[in-house]
Amino acid sequence: MEFPLFIYLGLLLLVGLLSTRLMKLLKLPNVTGYIITGILMGPFVFGLFFNNFTYENIKESLIYSYTSRIGWVSTVALGFIAFSIGTSFKKSVLKAVGKRVIIITIFEALMASILVLGAMVIIHFIIPNVVSWELVLTLGAIASATAPAATLMVIKQYRARGPLVDTLLPVVALDDAAALILFSILFQIAMRIAGGGSFDVYKMILKPLIEILISLGFGVVLGFFISLLNGFFQSRNNRLILCIVSIFIALGLYVLFKLPVMGGFELSSLLMCMMAGAIYTNFTKDDGKTLDFMDRFTSPIYMMFFVISGASLDLSIFFNRRGLIILGVALAYILFRVFGKYLGAFIGASSTKCDAKVKKYLGFALIPQAGVAIGLATTAGTLFSEHEATKEVAVLIVAIILTSTLVYELVGPLLSKFALKKSGCIQEA
Repeated sequence: MEFPLFIYLGLLLLVGLLSTRLMKLLKLPNVTGYIITGILMGPFVFGLFFNNFTYENIKESLIYSYTSRIGWVSTVALGFIAFSIGTSFKKSVLKAVGKRVIIITIFEALMASILVLGAMVIIHFIIPNVVSWELVLTLGAIASATAPAATLMVIKQYRARGPLVDTLLPVVALDDAAALILFSILFQIAMRIAGGGSFDVYKMILKPLIEILISLGFGVVLGFFISLLNGFFQSRNNRLILCIVSIFIALGLYVLFKLPVMGGFELSSLLMCMMAGAIYTNFTKDDGKTLDFMDRFTSPIYMMFFVISGASLDLSIFFNRRGLIILGVALAYILFRVFGKYLGAFIGASSTKCDAKVKKYLGFALIPQAGVAIGLATTAGTLFSEHEATKEVAVLIVAIILTSTLVYELVGPLLSKFALKKSGCIQEA
C-alpha cells in the first residue's frame, strides 16, 4: 500500500470523527454521521474531483481503487459485531427472559421478512429485469435485522425504565441472532439460484442446513478453545487477543471451506463468531472486563466499517434510467419492513399476554436498522460480485440497504423515544 492510501484512511477516520460532533448537535446517532462521511468521502462524491467530475469510468478512478482495497475491514468488523452479539446470550439472561421474549422475537423477525419477501415477489413479476430472485431473497433475509445501538442509546439517554424496556432489551439482543440464522438460510438459497442449474434438493435445502450446522459447530469449538486458554492469562490485553484469535480463525475457516478441495461449502463466519462469543461469555469468569475492553478497541474498526459502507453506495445508479425504480424498491422495502416489525411485535406481545402498552408501542422501538444489516448487505454484495451474472444484484443490494439505513437511522431513534415516552418509561422530570 502506497502512502496516499494511508492518507486517505486517515482522512476517513478524521472526517468520521468530526461528524460525531455534528450528529451530537442534531441529536442523531453517530452511525448516521459515519455513513454520510463515507458517502461524501467516497468515489461517487469526493472521487469526482479525481475523475473530471463525471461518473464515466468511475470504477477505474483512484478513490474507487482505495475503497476497494480496504474492503477487508468490513469483513473483520462484521466478525467483531457477530462475536459481540453472541456475548449477549448469557444463561442468566436467557433464563430471565423466558419464552415470552423468544416468541416475540420470532414473530417480529419473521413477519418483517415475510412482508418484505411478499412485496419484493410482486415487484419481481412487475420488473423482473431489475428485481431478481436473488435480490428478493436477500432483502427478505436482511429485513429481520434490527440495530440495537440506536435503541439502547435512547434508553440510556433518557434513563428509561418500565415494562417496555424490560421486554425491548432482550428482544433487540436476540433479534440480530435470528437475522443471522435467517440470512444464512435464505442467502444460501439465493447463491444456489445465482449459480444456475435445475432445482437440486441437496444444493437448495440440505447443503445450506449442513453449512449452518457446521458453522455452529465450529463456533462452539472456538468458544470452548478460547475459554480454556483464558484461564492461563490474567491481563485484559491477552484475553482480548484470544477473542480476536477466535474471530480471525472463523474468518479463515470461511475462506478455507469455500475451496473446491474442501467441498465448496459456504460457511457462515457470522454464525461461527456469534456462537464463539456465546460460549465464551457463558464459560469464562470475569468476561465482562475483557468485553468492555473490546468495545473500546473496536471503535475505530466499527467507524471504518460504516464509513466504507457509505463509500460503497454507488450513487451513479440513481442518475441513470433505473434510478427512480431503485428508489421505489428501497421505499417499498422500508415501508413493508416497518409494518412487518410493528405487526410481528404486536402479535407476539399479544400471544404472550404482555402489558397493553408493550403490545402497542414495542414495534416502534424495533425500527432502527444499521450495523448488522449493512454487514449482511456488504457480505451479500461481495459474494454476488464474484459472479458475472449477479454483479448488478450486488450493487443494488448495497444501494437499497444503505439508502434505507439512512432513513431508519434518522427516523428510528425518534420513534424509539416516542414509544418509550408514550409507554410511560420516560419520566417528564
